[in-house]
Amino acid sequence: MHPMSERDARGPEESAPLGVYVHWPFCKSKCPYCDFNSHVREGVEQARWRKALLSELEHAAREAPGRQVQTMFFGGGTPSLMEPATVAALIARTRALWDVADDLEITLEANPTSVEAENFAALAEAGVNRVSLGIQALDAGALRFLGRQHSVDEALAALDTARRHFARYSFDLIYARPGQTPQAWADELERALTLAGEHLSLYQLTIERGTRFFTDHARGAFTLPAEEEAAEMFEHTQARLTEAGLPAYEISNHARPGAACRHNLIYWQYQDYVGIGPGAHGRFALGDAKRATRRTSGPEAWLEAVERAGHGTAETTDVSGRDRVEEALMMGLRLSDGIDRTAFASVAGADPVEALGEARLAPLVDAGFLEIDAARLRATAAGRQRLNALLERLVA
Repeated sequence: MHPMSERDARGPEESAPLGVYVHWPFCKSKCPYCDFNSHVREGVEQARWRKALLSELEHAAREAPGRQVQTMFFGGGTPSLMEPATVAALIARTRALWDVADDLEITLEANPTSVEAENFAALAEAGVNRVSLGIQALDAGALRFLGRQHSVDEALAALDTARRHFARYSFDLIYARPGQTPQAWADELERALTLAGEHLSLYQLTIERGTRFFTDHARGAFTLPAEEEAAEMFEHTQARLTEAGLPAYEISNHARPGAACRHNLIYWQYQDYVGIGPGAHGRFALGDAKRATRRTSGPEAWLEAVERAGHGTAETTDVSGRDRVEEALMMGLRLSDGIDRTAFASVAGADPVEALGEARLAPLVDAGFLEIDAARLRATAAGRQRLNALLERLVA
C-alpha cells in the first residue's frame, strides 16, 4: 500500500509537517576537531549505497505516513561526495512517497574543494536549492591546523560557483582558534561579511572527546584563547552580525529575516523529522508520545542491515512525559526567540513554565539568564552564552 493512500483525501493543508534527513557518512579525510559519524574509505559502491538509502527512505515513509515534507537535508560526512544521481533519486522518491510543500527546502552540505564544486550544477539540476559550505576559515594557516583539504582560493571559487547555481547558500567558520586574538577574528569576520549571502554559521572551536584534537590538547600541543577572549569574540560576533542585518536566530546561526535554515528550525522547535543513513536519528509524533529512532552507526553494519531487513534501525523508543519536555526544552532554548509556550505544549505535551515550576525558574530569571512572559520562555543573551550550564540547572 502506498504510504499516503490512507491520508490522501485529507488534502495537503491537513498533513502534519515533516523534515527528512539523509546521512552520507563518508569523507576524504577526518578533520581533527570532528566527532560526527564520519568515516574515510578507499572506495564507495555508489549504486549499492543509492539502493540502500532508497530502501530505508521507503521504510521511513511507513514509519511516518500521511505527512507533508517541508525540508530535506543531506548531511554527513561529506554529502557533496555523493553522486548527483543518488541525490536526484532520493529527492524524486521523497516526492513520490509523501506530499511535499510547494516551497520544499532541500539543503546539501558541501566542502569547497574544486572537485566537489564541479558537482554543483548537477546537484542543482537534481533539485538541491540550498547549499551549506564548510569553509571553516579564511586563513591558510588555520585551514591547515583544522585539517581542511581546500585552500582559501578554492573556498572563494566555491562560493562564487554556489552563488551561480543556488538561490540560497551559507557557509561555516570556526573561531576562537589557537593564537587567534579578538581583533584577528574581527578582521576575518569583516571579510566573511563581504562574501556572505543570507546566512552564516559561526562556531567557537570546542574540543570534543574522541577527536584527535582532544588528544593533542590534553598533551599540550596547543592552547585555546582564554575564556575572556573567547567571550569577547562571541559578543562581537553577535553585535556585528546584528548590525550587518544577519542577527543570530540560534546560538551559532545568523540569517537575514526569513532566511533561517528551515530544516534546522524543525529540530530546534521539536517538530517531526525522519532520518535515514548510518547513525541518523528521527523524532516524530506517535499518539501521545514522540517516537525516537536511531539507525545503526557503522557504515558497513548499516548497509548489511538494510540489505537484509530493508532498514538499519538500531533503536526505537517512545519519548513521553518529563523526558519529552526536557528534550524540547534543550532544543528550544537555543533559539534567540526562545520557546513559544503554546507551540511547545502541542509538541511536548506540557507548558514549559508549568512543567519546570517557579521554584526552579525564578532564580534564573532574577540572575538575568531567562525571560518569561505569557507567550514565551527564552534564554537571554547571557543565558545563551552559558546555555549548557543553564540547561543543567533546568533539567537536573
